[in-house]
Amino acid sequence: MSTQAKHVAIIMDGNGRWAKRKMLPRAMGHRQGVEAVRKLVRSVEPMGIDCLTLYAFSSENWKRPEEEVGDLMNLLRKFVKSDLPEFIANDVRLKIVGDYKALAPDIVAQLEDALEKTSGGSRILAVALNYGSQQEIVQAAAKAAEQGPVTEEGIAANLYTADLPPLDLLIRTSGEVRLSNFLLWQCAYSEMAFVDVLWPDFTPDHLQQALDDFADRERRFGGR
Repeated sequence: MSTQAKHVAIIMDGNGRWAKRKMLPRAMGHRQGVEAVRKLVRSVEPMGIDCLTLYAFSSENWKRPEEEVGDLMNLLRKFVKSDLPEFIANDVRLKIVGDYKALAPDIVAQLEDALEKTSGGSRILAVALNYGSQQEIVQAAAKAAEQGPVTEEGIAANLYTADLPPLDLLIRTSGEVRLSNFLLWQCAYSEMAFVDVLWPDFTPDHLQQALDDFADRERRFGGR
């Protein structure tokens, strides 16, 4: 019996290599990466996906050159401003995963406005910003300890993703085969797909192929 993935997460990797192969500045790779995001977000409803989680900026990405970080932050500003009306019109609820309040004050204000205006959406676009999974688990465990005996359920209830559906499928682009500190707790029993396509070249057709492959898998969750 085939299974439908309802929550899909993607590590969007390969913008820099895409630009290098085309002898373009890294910033152009990131801009094309944003276009890939737009196309994907517009495609998920007919695919039956209820929640799409995208790894946009990790807590380790601050180590990148200042100019590149600045380019990424400016792209974030432009993306939220230009695409917010489309989110509202298409019943998309924006969710931020990570310590986004550590970003620039104008970005924080912009994100909180978008969170409020999309709060009634039935489909979820979760964007991981200033996110690191190990830190998330430590913080969740500390909060759980304050609330009583530490249990798996208690930690899960204090994760950034506590109000999201269970993760079904994790996809990483660019051919790299690692999780890079992303959704480590949530990936405990998710299926995984590693594709060779660089993120700017990733299309809805690639996503559909990953969903088709997922549908053919038998998920046992530790059973037989």
